[in-house]
Amino acid sequence: MIELSCILLTLGIGFYVFYPDRNVAAQTQKTRLEYLRERKEVLYDNLRDLNFEYRAGKYVEEDYRAQQAILENEAAGVMAEIEQIETQVSSHRSQSRA
Repeated sequence: MIELSCILLTLGIGFYVFYPDRNVAAQTQKTRLEYLRERKEVLYDNLRDLNFEYRAGKYVEEDYRAQQAILENEAAGVMAEIEQIETQVSSHRSQSRA
């Protein structure tokens, strides 16, 4: 009896976790700007984690600097694209008001 209960519980949990959401209309698409803002936050978190791990002694100076440069370059690219999109959006709004 206990085995049957465990099996049913496991099947129920599996169904709940892996059953796809059928309400596709309620799902929203992210804009490029939303994606870039999320990516920026992830990069900043990664930089904080890298700094923490370096201070904890998990990285040697050379590896830390290389990884830091990669993350900072990617963050700079993301920030530039965010600024470009925001400039386009604001100029588009000002033209539509005129």
